Amino acid sequence: MTLDSVLTQAQKRRTIRHFDSTPVDMNDIRTALNIAATAPSGADMQPWHFCVITQDAKKRELREACEQVEREFYESRISEVWRQDLEKLNLQIEKPFLSEAPCLIVIFKQMKHEDSPGHWVPNYYVNESVGIATGFLIQALNQAGYAMLTYTPAPIHFLTELCGRPENEIAEMILVVGHARKDAPLPQLKKKTMEEIASFID
Repeated sequence: MTLDSVLTQAQKRRTIRHFDSTPVDMNDIRTALNIAATAPSGADMQPWHFCVITQDAKKRELREACEQVEREFYESRISEVWRQDLEKLNLQIEKPFLSEAPCLIVIFKQMKHEDSPGHWVPNYYVNESVGIATGFLIQALNQAGYAMLTYTPAPIHFLTELCGRPENEIAEMILVVGHARKDAPLPQLKKKTMEEIASFID
């Protein structure tokens, strides 16, 4: 596979909010997670955990919790500038994709780890490390032909308890994974040019 073919595939990726009911292949999900786990990390601490949810009842519970958080966010927390920036995306408080998509991957960052019983030490460059691993995961699933949505409720801390994770972990985002519905609208977004995103010092 050439870099040009990778680029062509990447350029076809779109954020999808309308999924059909076709199940994901869990072998694909596991392979993509193994790819994500190859990402570099600060001091090789690998400060990530991926909670994969396919159970309908848990997806409904997560959706209800997220919608409640969203309602509070839009009513009292969001700034007017932020609200205007989100208008072009036509976002709604209701998040049906959280229960419709066949797979949700809640991505957690581990702020510290226990190197011996009762002794906790910090992890390094956690946000950067988890961000790189998430990029690896998205690219792998895109290559496998899956549609995705990155979704971050705010505040997000409630997902630690909902997913049964320890208190040293904080959710970073929910990656919604599945197959795009045939009538799913595609966002018409213009990507920046090479001149805008990069500079070269020869």
